[in-house]
Amino acid sequence: MKQPGKILVRGTNWVGDAVMCIPALREIRNIFPEAHIALLVRPWVKEVYGSADFVDEIIEYDKEGKHRGWSGFFRLIPDLRKRRFDLALLLQNAFEAAFLAWCAGIPERIGYGRDGRSLLLTKACRIDPAVLNVHQSYYYLGILSSAGLIEQPLRLERTLSIRIGVREADRKSARALLESAGIRKGERIVGINPGASYGPAKRWFPDRYASVADRLAERFNTRTVIFGSAGDLAAAKEVELNMKSRSLILAGRTTLGQLMGLMNECALLITNDSGPMHLAAALDVPQLAIFGSTSEVATGPLSSRARVIKHQVECNPCFLKECPTDFRCMKEISVQRVVEAAGDMLQCEGRGQGE
Repeated sequence: MKQPGKILVRGTNWVGDAVMCIPALREIRNIFPEAHIALLVRPWVKEVYGSADFVDEIIEYDKEGKHRGWSGFFRLIPDLRKRRFDLALLLQNAFEAAFLAWCAGIPERIGYGRDGRSLLLTKACRIDPAVLNVHQSYYYLGILSSAGLIEQPLRLERTLSIRIGVREADRKSARALLESAGIRKGERIVGINPGASYGPAKRWFPDRYASVADRLAERFNTRTVIFGSAGDLAAAKEVELNMKSRSLILAGRTTLGQLMGLMNECALLITNDSGPMHLAAALDVPQLAIFGSTSEVATGPLSSRARVIKHQVECNPCFLKECPTDFRCMKEISVQRVVEAAGDMLQCEGRGQGE
């Protein structure tokens, strides 16, 4: 392949997937060190890459705003055409991603040959069955391997680097939010993330999160901050209502960048399998991740400072949004078990704010 001068990468649509794409994005930069790399992503994903050194430009694809509907779709195409990209690498699976690259006149278009889009690609990559049995980050690297851009077959023991940073503005904004709530620098913060946008089957119980937070506050004198999106606000309020100790709800009150800054202040994050879980891993924040319907092998946090808690039953991982039976995979995870694991981590880390 001729060395491309300008590359468009179609990123994934969800925060967790955006983090799990990072090893592939870093590899693209390594393969094409001199190229201008633009990343096309949805607006809510943009801030994941706010301090990234592996992309030169981020282009928003705002399907709920200016790019809404077919008229919005075709409004984006001239903007992409005038940039004269040489290569499109499609990390997103959808037919639309290939159609957009084709309409934009990008001469080389590489992605998985699925979702009925093979004819729109100049290189329709085969999915290596091996990548379906390991961490999802390998799935995105598999595109590069199948295209012959990195080693074939893909080495599944390769080190996966997902590290990202926090912009200074978001650090300052996070600190200001905490100080306005009376949480001083140096106090140890336990973050609670009780939501998961995929569905309730991924969510541990708010009353149990509350009990864990109370017991940690009593034992370690920690402050509790409850995170999440606007859609997680009901769960966050339920955690707060069940708590005896003080807490601060920031669910729905922060940008993604501010959330990253806030999590970076935490001594420990306790979370469901979710986008914030992956962000915390990328920020190297100590975390305890609770898994129920999903697989820690496929989507677990890629961090040496992360610990996973799950209860194995005959039906998990089922990957369902809602449990059709009795939610036994989550019910069998006790408050005591989580408190003991969290206490061990707080003792081992000895990590205060901002470190």
